[in-house]
Amino acid sequence: MIQLGYFTIDTLDLDKARAFYGALFGWTFDEASSGPAYLHVANSDPAFGFTKVERAKDFPHLYFRVDDVAGLCERVTALGGKAAVPSETKSGVTAVVEDDQGVSFSLWQPAAGY
Repeated sequence: MIQLGYFTIDTLDLDKARAFYGALFGWTFDEASSGPAYLHVANSDPAFGFTKVERAKDFPHLYFRVDDVAGLCERVTALGGKAAVPSETKSGVTAVVEDDQGVSFSLWQPAAGY
């Protein structure tokens, strides 16, 4: 089976990414593994972090498994991001959101059995 082993999220501003995602998900950051152009999320599985870029680029769309899509959509908006209206399918509830820098990702609340 192939699993996601590592990924980075491009960002224009590491400090803003730290503030937004730290507040949204409660993430902390491993300063020893970070540097001026990279911010490593602590205790993540799979391992991942943020890479500072000069221009926004396309990257794979990510789905973060969460317990409350609707609640996190409200939190995204409160933190300066944007959130679509959640939609329900047989696999659960999803919503495409954007952080406060315009980077999109999805929230997924699995249905029972997923």
